[in-house]
Amino acid sequence: MSLVEQVYSVLVVSASEKFSQVVPEIFSLPVFSPVTTVSNVSAAKRAVAERDFDLVVINSPLPDDSGVRFAIDTVSSSGTVVLFLVRAEQYDELYGRLAEHGVFLMQKPASKQMFQLAADWLISARERIRKTEKKTLSIEEKMNEIRFVNRAKWLLIRELKMTEPDAHRYIEKQAMDRCIEKRRVAEEIIKTYS
Repeated sequence: MSLVEQVYSVLVVSASEKFSQVVPEIFSLPVFSPVTTVSNVSAAKRAVAERDFDLVVINSPLPDDSGVRFAIDTVSSSGTVVLFLVRAEQYDELYGRLAEHGVFLMQKPASKQMFQLAADWLISARERIRKTEKKTLSIEEKMNEIRFVNRAKWLLIRELKMTEPDAHRYIEKQAMDRCIEKRRVAEEIIKTYS
């Protein structure tokens, strides 16, 4: 899927009405959908518990919390990219705490163009995470296949008195002859001998 066809879900956490008016201009359809806006950290936690978001924008300060812990928890537990907006005088203090966790930090006030540039950066970061997630999933699938094949080999060794190389060749040959995955052959062997 090309970047042009991709759609990103956004959660905006902001108590500022002025910022909330700018949000639709920055995060407009069709690239961003849905765009959910909440006014405090408690509501943001509920929103994140209900669904996954690609991007989260936190406009600090918030009425119930600074949002720092929420930002760190969000990037640590999911593939979500977080932008944390903070007053210039707090930037240096928060940069070290947030950057080490992968939270993007931006000083405010900022122009509309700067927010749009930040939105582009968030998209780039999300795409990189998406690719990493796909690689991780592929590796996990491969590891599961290896576990099944190994388990099936040990069953063939135990039940049919095959050697390990013979059991391995048997599984590979069955998969090639029947045009199926080795995992499926392994699952059949496990079902037969377990």
